[in-house]
Amino acid sequence: MNTLHRFGPLVGRILIALIFVMSGAGKIAGFEGTVGYIASKGLPLPQLAAIGAIFVELGGGLMLIVGWRARWAATAMLIFTAAAAIVFHNFWAVPADQVQNTMIHFMKNISMMGGLLFVVIHGSGALSLDKSA
Repeated sequence: MNTLHRFGPLVGRILIALIFVMSGAGKIAGFEGTVGYIASKGLPLPQLAAIGAIFVELGGGLMLIVGWRARWAATAMLIFTAAAAIVFHNFWAVPADQVQNTMIHFMKNISMMGGLLFVVIHGSGALSLDKSA
């Protein structure tokens, strides 16, 4: 196995997971603000939703980095990211001056979903706790 095939999946998992880990940690640090933002979107049980978001982002991100049950973590993160794109980055329903910025965030979520889907399909690679090919 060459170096790229050996280390590439590990580096890819870290790069995909980094935004989730940082976002999950930020939600812990700014929990009340997170709850307020979720509530502003009209979602029920915003405290519970914030805890769920932290669990998926921080927990799933760390699982992805170490490659433990990476396919399950990536699946949960993919579903979470799709929901977040629709609810929080709905560029089709914002004022005209916010469309471009909101669409960029939406498209970033779509891109992250692509990386997560790759892990769901191909696994975590050799340098992982799963050691999936």
